[in-house]
Amino acid sequence: MRILLQRVSQASVLINNNHFSSIDKGLLVFLGIQTGDGLQDIQYLTRKIVQLRIFNDNKGLMNLSILDKKYSLMLVSQFTLYGNCKKGNRPSFINAEKPKKAKILYQLFIDELKKYNINLATGKFGANMTINLTNNGPVTLWIDSNE
Repeated sequence: MRILLQRVSQASVLINNNHFSSIDKGLLVFLGIQTGDGLQDIQYLTRKIVQLRIFNDNKGLMNLSILDKKYSLMLVSQFTLYGNCKKGNRPSFINAEKPKKAKILYQLFIDELKKYNINLATGKFGANMTINLTNNGPVTLWIDSNE
């Protein structure tokens, strides 16, 4: 499982030009699910996300987590995080989990995040979405559950 995490001042999801969800300050997390991922990957990444100290304290140092700041989190499924561009000019998505199983794991990821009592917004699995965001910092991190 792989996430691309961005510290944001705001983020929103539009589907068919209609507002679907939004957050103010917090984290926008894009989630890629690989064939073979499971509950251990979900638990590792959700724990890492909520405990990651990437928000500034009163001295301007990245010492605080999303839990400390009581900020929001937006989770968006993005299978293209497993796109392989090594051969040719068209990405291969052979390592991405099949949609039926990925949707189940995406929902389990949401359920696990809810256990932390944070303000949670999501995208819609499988939808063509427009994501608007203002990266704050900028702070962008890439985390794989198997590393």
